[in-house]
Amino acid sequence: MEERSVDVTGQAVGRKGGARSVTVNLLESPLAWLFARGHVTQAQFDAGERLRGDWERAQLAPRITMAWDTAPVSPGRGGASVGPDLTGSQLDAKRRFEGAIDAAGPGLGDILWRVVCAGDGMRDAESALGWPARAGKVVLGLALDRVATFYRIG
Repeated sequence: MEERSVDVTGQAVGRKGGARSVTVNLLESPLAWLFARGHVTQAQFDAGERLRGDWERAQLAPRITMAWDTAPVSPGRGGASVGPDLTGSQLDAKRRFEGAIDAAGPGLGDILWRVVCAGDGMRDAESALGWPARAGKVVLGLALDRVATFYRIG
């Protein structure tokens, strides 16, 4: 938990007249933040958590540390080319993730991935996608409804 001063829009500011001090949980996901404030329904939240879980299980996130896996054998030295060694559960999770993104529909996968999987805040996601402020919540809600239908939630 961290305490910081924010203005009425929630932007961090130095101490000044219109600022108030709030406690912020920096570990809370953007989706959990939206759910806690009533911006997404229980079914939408559950669908988002399921999508994020499949993304994590499929290990689709970029690696940020050294991979200690054995090095693949080069095809030029008499060995066969070795692709990524994914387990059955990883492949299943990858298929579910891709199916859920496809079920969301064209153009909705970006907001889902940014907010649910990458953990971007709504403001950052809207900015990165070139969307006007507050458009992301509506679009994210539609996308999460479709993902909930895909996962048969609610």
